[in-house]
Amino acid sequence: MELPVRRPPYKLETKNLSYPTGGSKWVLCCKAPKRPPTLILHDVHCEARPGEITAIAGPSGAGKTTLLEILAGKIPPGNASGKVLINNFPMDGKIFRRLSGYVTQEENLFPLLTVEETLVYSALLRLRGGKKEARSRVRVLMKELGLERVSGSRIGEGSNHGISGGERRRVSIGVELVHDPAVVLIDEPTSGLDSASALQVISLLKSMVVKQGKTIVLTIHQPGFRILELFDRIVLLSNGVSIHNGSLKFLEERLKFAGYCIPRHVNVLEFAIDVTSRLVIQSSEIFNNQFFDEEEEENKHRPHENRIEEKPFSYPNSHFEEVAILGERFCKNVFRTKQLFATRVIQALIAGLVLGSIFLNVGNNQDLVSLQTRLGFFAFTLTFLLSSTTEGLPIFLQERGILERETSRGAYRVSSYVISNTLVFFPFLLLVGLLYSSSVYWLIGLRREIDGFLYFSLVVWMVVLMSNSFTACFSALVPNFIMGTSVISGLMGSFFLFSGYFISRENIPSYWIFMHYLSLFKYPFECFMVNEYGGEAGRRRCVESEMGVCELYGDGFLRQQGVKESQKWINLAVMMGFILGYRVFCFLILWYRCSRSRK
Repeated sequence: MELPVRRPPYKLETKNLSYPTGGSKWVLCCKAPKRPPTLILHDVHCEARPGEITAIAGPSGAGKTTLLEILAGKIPPGNASGKVLINNFPMDGKIFRRLSGYVTQEENLFPLLTVEETLVYSALLRLRGGKKEARSRVRVLMKELGLERVSGSRIGEGSNHGISGGERRRVSIGVELVHDPAVVLIDEPTSGLDSASALQVISLLKSMVVKQGKTIVLTIHQPGFRILELFDRIVLLSNGVSIHNGSLKFLEERLKFAGYCIPRHVNVLEFAIDVTSRLVIQSSEIFNNQFFDEEEEENKHRPHENRIEEKPFSYPNSHFEEVAILGERFCKNVFRTKQLFATRVIQALIAGLVLGSIFLNVGNNQDLVSLQTRLGFFAFTLTFLLSSTTEGLPIFLQERGILERETSRGAYRVSSYVISNTLVFFPFLLLVGLLYSSSVYWLIGLRREIDGFLYFSLVVWMVVLMSNSFTACFSALVPNFIMGTSVISGLMGSFFLFSGYFISRENIPSYWIFMHYLSLFKYPFECFMVNEYGGEAGRRRCVESEMGVCELYGDGFLRQQGVKESQKWINLAVMMGFILGYRVFCFLILWYRCSRSRK
């Protein structure tokens, strides 16, 4: 029988911890502020020991989540005054975040993945050893979490029925436990759960403390009596002040010392929260001294703790492995998102057939009206293709929160995420482009050569790739969906306005000419015209005739529009530059966001 790997225990402690509103440093070097800032936390002393569940409790607005984020290293200790210690040594948040697990109140999970898939992908990204090691760890973890029964069920969210709230909460905890951290910090693990589910979650955490000796810290508002009995230590906050740090029994003695009689039908913590403001005023200095004397006496008999050794950090997987794992996860999400995949494919096919029936055989006519109609078709095609792919914005925004959480734990590189996201959408958008081109090109009667069709399809593919990269870039930048749709729609409208379709390049004011060259419409629009009216066939093709006499050939029309045949491939290179450029900007923005969250 193999003996379990014994991890070093970790004790978390704060001394004289204060944190101001906004998180900026409140001691100015040049001059003192005119008035003291509002403090979320004020002179907080607390401790969390290995082999114990420490619950941070208090009324709403007491500073529970802020204290937990500081203990988790999410808020840098340098932004607060006082000390944050791990095993009596100052915390290094960057190192501590990698060896600990932090579960936020918001459950950032992919709703279309199953429970097992969610945990397996998390294990693949956090553990070394490949799929065999990851699946072995996940099987053990699902048994510990009681998730074996729903292992094949999708997570779901909202109206998308999936697993229950308690099971989803346990999956969130499991995602942070796959690498077997010695310290686990959880924000409101019972929030939104019924009493039975809440008790089940806390009982699970208690079993981990007993069997594995983990240090578990959680925030909680008003727990029931059965849950309260499972806590080893209570940190009670009121208006950012810690008024108790010890056992539940010690809290009861403290209340009695302060002259309070606890009613039978109310548990100790619930009663303490109700009287916190009076407890702060009436707490005895002698009693506090006695409390800290007892703490110091316990510290004398406690074995010497180990310092966290800083080892050179290396990612669990190589660049190629990260791209493969993330790409596989992206594929499952894309193909299971019916609104994005099936609807997008059907939309491209139906739109092509409808447009083909509207502009049927317009390419065979040789008059000015037909020429303008073909140009109108090119313009509408670009409008449809560039605007329709912005529907992926909600998915990008959802993935951004998960990306920030996973990269802050050192699971993978931001560059691997951007590369895998790009590679997954290449074949998907190629399918969309081919379906649209095949259904519309021949019906309209555009240039009837196979090379013309292939070039038209290539341009359509490049257009949807540009739109996808543009959406990915701004989804990394904007704060929410409403702002994203407003910014993207406004910029797309501006690009169309300056494309050269409504107003020629010569007539655009000089101070707006830069928008013409930045327009996503300009280059594919010129490609469509060169493909239709350029080359040797264009020199012989009459596009406008009167009384049987041709007055304008294809090459002459291109000269009128200021378009050169050499731009046929140059424009494609520019479009590829837009695709890569927006992806690079996306990477830089995400890297900056993730680096800020890591700091």
